[in-house]
Amino acid sequence: MIRGGRGIELKSPSQFLAMRRAGLVVERALTQTIAAAKPGATTQDLNDVAADVIASAGATPSFLNYGAGPSMPGFPGVVCISVNEVIVHGIPGDRVLQEGDLVSIDCGAIIDGWHGDAARTCFVGEPAAELAELSRVTEEALWRGISAVRRGGRVRDIGAAIDDWVSEQERTYGIVTEFVGHGIGSAMHQVPDVPNFRHSGRSPKIVPGMALAIEPMLTLGDPSNVTLEDEWTVVTRDSSPAAHWEHTVAVTDTGLWILTAPDGGEEMLTKRGLPFGPLGD
Repeated sequence: MIRGGRGIELKSPSQFLAMRRAGLVVERALTQTIAAAKPGATTQDLNDVAADVIASAGATPSFLNYGAGPSMPGFPGVVCISVNEVIVHGIPGDRVLQEGDLVSIDCGAIIDGWHGDAARTCFVGEPAAELAELSRVTEEALWRGISAVRRGGRVRDIGAAIDDWVSEQERTYGIVTEFVGHGIGSAMHQVPDVPNFRHSGRSPKIVPGMALAIEPMLTLGDPSNVTLEDEWTVVTRDSSPAAHWEHTVAVTDTGLWILTAPDGGEEMLTKRGLPFGPLGD
């Protein structure tokens, strides 16, 4: 690997291929965990499904014990399970899922030292219309952000595209600003930060070899939030529901490669007129 401007890690083709393997494990774990999100299941049940998928692939969970230190407990789950008013970092446990719940699942996996990271929002049974729309708008915000990843552009273009999309909606959605996307590769969280909102600060250029985890988080109400006493779980102050969507995106010499999408992002990128740039996928 080499380092680009501002210490950004630029990946070689072989390193991207390792990240792709990790990304596909994440995709399978999310798919199977979402299938288990049924009334009566606990968030720990979902965590156990993801743990089995990751272990059976010979991968290591990125999140388990993440952040452990003298003054900070490591994250105790394999995945983050964030239900309704929980924005991110929900700890799996004995919370029982109910019909109509909104559930955001965030998963990371490591293969040969390289990370993949993605999140999806799903529902337990039939969702209320406004919750389904919240998730749809958030997923589209993710793809608007991905569509702004252009060689020679700036990382801040991603947040601007997300912000513009959210501002176009008939109803007001809150954009969570305290938690942002990030570079990813040989570590889960790397520079640069990838904000989900428009800003005018300095911002690195987008170049081949970069890998970015883009992850908008939107709320149905006020986006202001608080972290609970467990030091991980982040909830909306007004108890409004939140949605979270994320993909790991590689910038190759020939285009974009969505490392955590089963088809590498080919369908969605092609539909949007964006260059699809897989490496031996």
